[in-house]
Amino acid sequence: MLIGSSLKMYFSHARTLAWTREVADILATHSAPAAGVTAFVIPQYPAIPACVEIGSPVGLAVGAQDLATHDEGPYTGEVSGAVLAELGCRFVEVGHAERRRLYGETDDVVAAKVFAAERNGLVPLVCVGEAERGDRAAAVAECVRQIESALAAARAAGRYGEIVVAYEPLWAIGAPEPAGVDHIDAVCRALRAHLASAPEQTRVIYGGSAGPGLLTEIADAVDGIFLGRFAHDPRAFGAILDEAAEILAARQEETR
Repeated sequence: MLIGSSLKMYFSHARTLAWTREVADILATHSAPAAGVTAFVIPQYPAIPACVEIGSPVGLAVGAQDLATHDEGPYTGEVSGAVLAELGCRFVEVGHAERRRLYGETDDVVAAKVFAAERNGLVPLVCVGEAERGDRAAAVAECVRQIESALAAARAAGRYGEIVVAYEPLWAIGAPEPAGVDHIDAVCRALRAHLASAPEQTRVIYGGSAGPGLLTEIADAVDGIFLGRFAHDPRAFGAILDEAAEILAARQEETR
């Protein structure tokens, strides 16, 4: 199970490191990692090396919020997947709605970035979601379209690595409440079913105003949860780890 948070550009460098240390301290004595939970944080670029150093001893994985489509060359201001991998990153966000809206990233750019992540041994965390609240079937169709488009370039090159799909309906990002449980459950189950025959190793997580209690309600439909501003308090992140550990412990008990 994956439990993680993107810090976007909310924190200073000092606060990012303080947050990471507090979460690492929580993980050091928590039952979640042993139960099968992988915790991760996605900070701003300059904090990545320090976060890797802090997080590695306790299994806190680190990701990047973006990467370049190229691995090297005259691309001022870009950061390559090769460098991210060299620094110890495991995950990289690709196709987030804010990248599309603010920086004009197209489906072709997203596909190129997924390919860049794959060929550098990074796990692309592919963000998908429908723009408007509406019919579940339409949401599934749009998300499947985005997934297939995002994976096209890597597949054409024969790359079939690990993929995490983050379902984040655009209308729920930053909203006071997440999407309804029934909606999340239906869409995520459908995405998992679609990906069941994919050549990649895939997982589906939910993001979009996720908070306490939600994971318990959707646990059978997802492989984890992608936290936003709720996780800015490290104790809140710890509370979600508690929730995840309880879910996994209950599953183990059921199989005995």
